[in-house]
Amino acid sequence: MAIIKQSLPRGYLLDGYRIERVIGGGGFSLVYLAYHIRTKAKVVIKEYFPHDLVDRLAGGRVDPVSADAVPQFQAGLKRFFSEGAALSKLKHPNIVHVSNFFRCNNTVFMVMDFEQGRDLRWFIKRTKGRLGEQFLLAVFPRILEGLRELHSYDFLHLDIKPANILLRASGQPLLLDFGAVQHLRPGEQCTGVQTLTHGYAPPEQYEEGAMGPWSDLYSLGMTMRMCITGKPPPAARQRLEKESLTPVSKTHHRKYSPQILESIDWSIELDYQRRPRDVNALLQLWNRKTKPRPKRGLLGWRP
Repeated sequence: MAIIKQSLPRGYLLDGYRIERVIGGGGFSLVYLAYHIRTKAKVVIKEYFPHDLVDRLAGGRVDPVSADAVPQFQAGLKRFFSEGAALSKLKHPNIVHVSNFFRCNNTVFMVMDFEQGRDLRWFIKRTKGRLGEQFLLAVFPRILEGLRELHSYDFLHLDIKPANILLRASGQPLLLDFGAVQHLRPGEQCTGVQTLTHGYAPPEQYEEGAMGPWSDLYSLGMTMRMCITGKPPPAARQRLEKESLTPVSKTHHRKYSPQILESIDWSIELDYQRRPRDVNALLQLWNRKTKPRPKRGLLGWRP
């Protein structure tokens, strides 16, 4: 309810867009469904809104709650704007497109294409975590290719999970939600992570350790594991205290190809130095399997 109270109201006009409703948010942002007034196209707009640092004033303006909050607010604002600028340059069929970013109301907004489909959670729930090999081969190599493009610009997604992978009616997957994205060169420490999802975040994300493509691959590996087991993964910290995961190469070897199972087990190693160093290493393993052409109405659903 706090998110709703702080959000911009329905019908609010914002730099050529009309707000329809708030559809999500986290500690550092609010997310809206909106319409581009000129084209009538649906869009998703993310507003930089660090809840602990700001208040919403009459008319929609955002102001820091105190003088002490100003430096942190400004630093986050600068990062959000620069990330929007960089992400807008990315154009890949398996990454949601950032079509615009702008300053307004003393904060920054990022506009992304609105896409229709079902996220991966729907498929996992429907099949109780028994998604077949053809499904995995239609989804994850393409997500890896999109992730490779993101990494080529030294960006890390840092919140890959089933909720952030959308399956369009064509079967083409789409990586969503850049709420936690950070611009980091491999090995740099991650600071000020906006979103951390237990079970999918790697150990180094908790500990502000050396981050890199291997960090996103851990999250992707846990997402793949969820697809074949249906069981929510334990938090990395729990695994560090007591390992509770049996390798899927032992438990699912009769149902899936060795390459797929090996890629999952390899990606979720607790020690980042034992994981694939980059997407190419994992794709080489996946490419031993022939990619099927995705079928319309994957798993029989229609938009």
